[in-house]
Amino acid sequence: MKSLATLILLTLASTAFAAGAPVDYQVGGETYEGYYVSPGSDAPLVLLIHDWDGLTGYEVNRAEMLAQMGYAVFAADLFGKGVRPTEVVDKRQHTGELYNDRAKMRALLDGALKTAKSLGGNIANAVSMGYCFGGAAVLEQARSGANLKGFVTFHGGLKTPAGQDYTQTRGKLLIFHGSADSAITMEQFAALTNELETTGVAHEMTSYGGAPHAFTVFGSERYRQGPDQKSWQRFSEFLAETLRGEDPLAPSSPSGMSVQ
Repeated sequence: MKSLATLILLTLASTAFAAGAPVDYQVGGETYEGYYVSPGSDAPLVLLIHDWDGLTGYEVNRAEMLAQMGYAVFAADLFGKGVRPTEVVDKRQHTGELYNDRAKMRALLDGALKTAKSLGGNIANAVSMGYCFGGAAVLEQARSGANLKGFVTFHGGLKTPAGQDYTQTRGKLLIFHGSADSAITMEQFAALTNELETTGVAHEMTSYGGAPHAFTVFGSERYRQGPDQKSWQRFSEFLAETLRGEDPLAPSSPSGMSVQ
């Protein structure tokens, strides 16, 4: 299995900007290996949560893209140092462990934020974002009442666990979803919309027609360039609005939801 450092080298081999580095940190007596990059001490922070592959070159690539836009990024590790599953059975094992232990998931997310702060990250001006499993983790963080300005998911899990709700959520939710996603259905998308509306949580939810699960993953057969680029553009605008106080390029619809 390739180490994170090897994956970083492979990802950044053709990139001129490579200011980030792997970071070992401790949560609950266990060692995790994240990745931190920052363009400067005053940069707003993005906490990035990986998909069910663990923290790999994909997340590092996204972190570097954000750093070039002027954001500090801490890409967290929720599985443990060196744990980067490649087989589906192993991916299900590691994600299943955290889905079944929400307290541990929250502790890992909190530990990642504390680590980001210790590295100089501005957690007072921050958002959290995640892909697939990472998106589900970000929503867990939102429900926990984490003091962040926004929570963003790309093709992430949308179900709310029994006994949980969004009454403690502080920041705005931005959800990107593919309407052709067979793993996370449009029924779940609609159910979350209704729940957020009922709870009064500020939210914006976009569904991209024809986009399957994992539509943002470069190089995969599920990748869809249009939805990837559109969601990244809106995410970029959201960061500028939320963390820099800039005016939105295009106002959201009154319902907070658009279908493309």
